[in-house]
Amino acid sequence: MKTFTVIVVAILAAGAGAGASRLLVDAAPHTEATAGHAEHAENQERAPKDHVEQDEHGADRIRIGDVKLAAAGVTLAEAGPATLSDTLSFNGVLRANQEALVQVTPRFPGIVRAIRKRIGDTVARDELLASIESNQSLTAYDLKAPLGGTIIDRQISLGEYASEQKPAFVVADLSTIWVDLSIYRQDLRRVRLDDEVLIDPDDGRGEIRGHVSYIAPVGASETQTALARVVLANADGRLRPGLFVTARLVLAKRSVAVAVRASAIQTLENRTVVFVREEGDKIEARPVALGESDPTYVEIRDGLAAGEHYVAENSFVVKAEMGKGEAEHD
Repeated sequence: MKTFTVIVVAILAAGAGAGASRLLVDAAPHTEATAGHAEHAENQERAPKDHVEQDEHGADRIRIGDVKLAAAGVTLAEAGPATLSDTLSFNGVLRANQEALVQVTPRFPGIVRAIRKRIGDTVARDELLASIESNQSLTAYDLKAPLGGTIIDRQISLGEYASEQKPAFVVADLSTIWVDLSIYRQDLRRVRLDDEVLIDPDDGRGEIRGHVSYIAPVGASETQTALARVVLANADGRLRPGLFVTARLVLAKRSVAVAVRASAIQTLENRTVVFVREEGDKIEARPVALGESDPTYVEIRDGLAAGEHYVAENSFVVKAEMGKGEAEHD
């Protein structure tokens, strides 16, 4: 009886030992993998950030070459003094200078036998525009340009009847352009002749400086506005009659020591920053303190010195690139 008991206990003990051995063997690979994963994670945490780094003040830096910046449409500018303006905004429309425009009308009614010029053509004074066969004499006479300029309208076609009651061509000298501004009645008291006006044609080439040359003595009952006019030089043909523009009447000016373009200001991690080009191919997200501003420039009171180069246009591209670098290391 005792012998049986000893044998049973031995068998149980052996089984328990084997089970314990199996548990230890099964657990070993799991423990080793966990340790390896933890070590890998720790190494990742300790690994240096190769996309975004920080300077001695904790500001983020990123490496972007000039070629990549140019391809993304990013432009740099130099921080420095600027003149900020208090302005009043208006809408306007470009018109051909009516004092340098002429409607060319046939002298006698007749049939159009030849047309020499089309809309958009430039002409010199006395240049041939068309030939018309008079109904009275049955002979052709020439229709000529009374001044040099551009054909902006044509109301005749080959072979049709041309009347002396309707202009055949409109010729305009577009070397100067009228900018007609709509001034609301509550703003009229603030507009004076010779006031400075900044005209924005919205073509990406910046504003054009001009001055008020005319204020209409009567207003428009439908819109409750009055007209103020600015005459601008247009030798390069940049301004095209019929297009809308925006304008800012300059009310006051003040100078600041350091300013950047308004498009340069970004927010990064709840901080107001300007992206500054440093040595080599580094761009730093420089925290700045802002001062006064107008639609074009923002005063920098702290964080940026005159003469430093910063990202002026398309700064959001640099912000996105820097955010991508941070995300890679989250």
